[in-house]
Amino acid sequence: MLICMRTTLNLSDALASEARARAAIEGKTFTSFIEEALRERLAKPDASAPASPLPTFGDGAHRLLIDLDDADSLWAVLDEPEARDS
Repeated sequence: MLICMRTTLNLSDALASEARARAAIEGKTFTSFIEEALRERLAKPDASAPASPLPTFGDGAHRLLIDLDDADSLWAVLDEPEARDS
């Protein structure tokens, strides 16, 4: 069963006119054109989200030097006496 929700969009006249014209050229309704455009946009990955976690590196003893995802561990490493001497 298909359930549709009726909603109101506030579009500029120019944008709505362009979308209606493009929908007509493609033989689609305005609604189906907007729905398809919205589906395509939602299918793309979010550009603001990091693609993957930042890498971490270790020394010879396999001790993590800095975990860039954890501010507390970053400050802990910076507060170590060896870090201040270098």
